[in-house]
Amino acid sequence: MAYLSDIEIAQQCEMRPITEIAKNAGIDEKYIEQYGKYKAKIDLSLLNESQRDNGKLILVTAITPTPAGEGKTTTTIGLADGMKRIGKSVAVALREPSLGPVFGIKGGAAGGGYAQVVPMEDINLHFTGDFHAIGAANNLLAAMLDNHIQQGNSLGIDPRKITWKRCVDMNDRQLRFVVDGLGGKVNGVPREDGFDITVASEIMAVLCLSNSISDLKDRLSRIIVGYTYDDKPVTAGELKAAGAMAALLKDAIKPNLVQTLEGTPAFVHGGPFANIAHGCNSVTATKMALKTADYAITEAGFGADLGAEKFLDIKCRAAGLTPSAVVVVATVRALKMHGGLDKKSLDTENLTALEKGIPNLLRHVSNIKNVYKLPCVVAVNRFPTDTDNEIGFIIEKCKELGVNVVLSTVWADGGKGGEELAKEVVRLCEEEKGDFTYSYPLEGSIEDKIEAVVQKVYGGNGITVLPAAKKQIERLSELGFSNLPVCIAKTQYSFSDNPALLGAPEDFTVTVKNVKISAGAGFIVVHTGDIMTMPGLPKSPAAERIDIDENGKITGLF
Repeated sequence: MAYLSDIEIAQQCEMRPITEIAKNAGIDEKYIEQYGKYKAKIDLSLLNESQRDNGKLILVTAITPTPAGEGKTTTTIGLADGMKRIGKSVAVALREPSLGPVFGIKGGAAGGGYAQVVPMEDINLHFTGDFHAIGAANNLLAAMLDNHIQQGNSLGIDPRKITWKRCVDMNDRQLRFVVDGLGGKVNGVPREDGFDITVASEIMAVLCLSNSISDLKDRLSRIIVGYTYDDKPVTAGELKAAGAMAALLKDAIKPNLVQTLEGTPAFVHGGPFANIAHGCNSVTATKMALKTADYAITEAGFGADLGAEKFLDIKCRAAGLTPSAVVVVATVRALKMHGGLDKKSLDTENLTALEKGIPNLLRHVSNIKNVYKLPCVVAVNRFPTDTDNEIGFIIEKCKELGVNVVLSTVWADGGKGGEELAKEVVRLCEEEKGDFTYSYPLEGSIEDKIEAVVQKVYGGNGITVLPAAKKQIERLSELGFSNLPVCIAKTQYSFSDNPALLGAPEDFTVTVKNVKISAGAGFIVVHTGDIMTMPGLPKSPAAERIDIDENGKITGLF
């Protein structure tokens, strides 16, 4: 049987005008700024002027990712469409895809099969220009920083202690480490420099955590770009850059409204990576979903040890949000890979591999229930090759933790395949009350917070702090930043900082290599393992298979 590709399914969809989607969500036309017929930005004033009570917030997360795939975004969208089908008022809040993975190895990020947000091509490419605006604001700050040094350096910035990098929204390893300012005195001060991918820029995190333009300006002004010769921090505010940066971001801060294949409203806005940033869509988009629907469904990047941990410990804390329920997405195929099975053998029933791999799911579920104390359901994203024995095994193991398992077939069946999951999520929201708790308090040392996440969430023994990181922690503590949450950058492929340790590893320590402050975002970034803030393209990038015909029809985009 030949399946349609994601882009072919999306191109067959008869989209409704975005004004109709907005009207159905109760959004007055005075708040709508259209970007063509099927996309719009929604003015932030809606959040202050709406008299509607907030809906209930549902987080969709997943097991530790594998090349076999989990379908977290697909499940999020299918769950929302399923809720709509059972008569509930619902909206989705998702991240925007980065061009890096779109043209790299991962492909698009607008869902899949019959559970997608559309217009799929626009969302995966330039969309409404948010990422370009973020890149421009990031690089304006870099330009003003270097210009300040060139024009006399009245702040006494040490070129060897500059921490701010330029950025571009593309996987380009060639730009990780560069030397710039060459060509003589008139062309700048020569120094070592580098690029991050735009989704790793602190501006992305700032935009996603800001509540308003004034909050955005305050956060931008607090960004630390480097240190003086006598080791004092230098901020964007001191460089007088915050106002101009905010002007570049005046439209980007407004959430984007699109629709699912089945016409459910979807706020797609912001896109920090979850292995190197906090991995959640914007606070404003989530709040807009809560203001316009009885149930707001959002997702956080990669496995629950990354995206969900940061959603709960950073975003919810900063924005005053409390989820009513959490969905943990798993596939039999991925769990068998965690049990040591080769990718080529995943289509065959193998309860032994599943038994070895299922502790990965159980640890994520236990974290949601026992660390964060939230109601939880497991959604098994069912593939045609999954056997009843394998599904039954997962159901039995989850029951031991007091967690229900619901089969989801949203990739193949759209909202209809998400109805049972929708009913269970509604039941959790209405009948089970959580006692939401963070995994660590803000009081205590930076090391205490990192160790709490490693022990409580990852299941490790503790941390090893390298000498350079120790010095950085001491300096940040002296500067008064020790009361901020931690944003741990680590591999997405393991609970540990070693991508080869699959399943639910034990007796490991996490090595802290580098610690830096994101003062604008309001968290401390902790680098572990071999994490990079600028990915590279694979040997055969997805870009090689993307094309456009004479009529403007795009092919190969996932």
